Amino acid sequence: MGLLSRSTVRKGVFILLLGVAGLYGFIVAGVWAIQDRLLFGRRSAAIVQTPDALKWAYEDVWCETPGGRTHGWWIPQENARGAVLYSHGSGKNISHYLDDMAFLRDLGFSILMYDYGGYGQSTGNPSEARCYADIRAMWNHLAHVRRIPPERIVLMGSSMGGGVTADLAAEVAAGAVILEATFTAIPDVVSDAHPWIPARLIARHRFANIEKAGRIRSPVLIIHSVDDATVPFAQARMLYERITAPKTFLEIHGSHGGGKFTSREQYAAGLGAFLGETINLDLAVKIGFYVLSSGCRGPCGRNGQENQSPCG
Repeated sequence: MGLLSRSTVRKGVFILLLGVAGLYGFIVAGVWAIQDRLLFGRRSAAIVQTPDALKWAYEDVWCETPGGRTHGWWIPQENARGAVLYSHGSGKNISHYLDDMAFLRDLGFSILMYDYGGYGQSTGNPSEARCYADIRAMWNHLAHVRRIPPERIVLMGSSMGGGVTADLAAEVAAGAVILEATFTAIPDVVSDAHPWIPARLIARHRFANIEKAGRIRSPVLIIHSVDDATVPFAQARMLYERITAPKTFLEIHGSHGGGKFTSREQYAAGLGAFLGETINLDLAVKIGFYVLSSGCRGPCGRNGQENQSPCG
């Protein structure tokens, strides 16, 4: 058998490269097609427990958004120091995060937690734009229906919820902002884990927190685990460096979603210290904002009587 000619070799290499390129393009196209499922998870609709299970009083909250109805739970507390607007991560719904909320309850805060479109009882489908509409509807509920002053509202988000929180925090002057296990941007997370995916070219949902961090005016607490295998610790440090408002960094240990429980004492102490400095109840009493619990001061307009909020 004679040696292959150069032209034959070149042709074989070309065909091989063409096949590899075709396979790569096919895989990238597949990732592009299913990226919503990869980002937003299986979007659990089943409610595994309600605040009743923990003997917490609560009310259902419904808000209208362009993409559907957004559902949440208002969990009041007597003589509350303020209210936390909590945005959770992807995949699970609010009924999976009640243990997380216990930290905030122990610190004396009322809580409004909600589900994005397609999660829990919220209708419609999730998207970056829908998530932003969901949190704004809930912010309006706290400000206009519950009539809680913005300086008494804490914006808190975990993982993907940190991206939702950062977007609102860049526009409003809340009392404090907490970003937990939060990334710089979705394409950065994908690129760190899978460098071969052109994430910055194909991402439909970006949650570009790094671009918004510098516009946040409220005091910020960033919480991140050095053991986080989902969102690199370095991304949390990058976010922290970009923030120009008063800021605190709390380094913990444990998994992406479980660090607060692994580092329970450290987490609770850091959270309490930050909120103690930023949400000052004594100051609130002096300027007339006394109790932020189950009711509003005066008519709440929850039947459309005194405000234009689409929430009930």
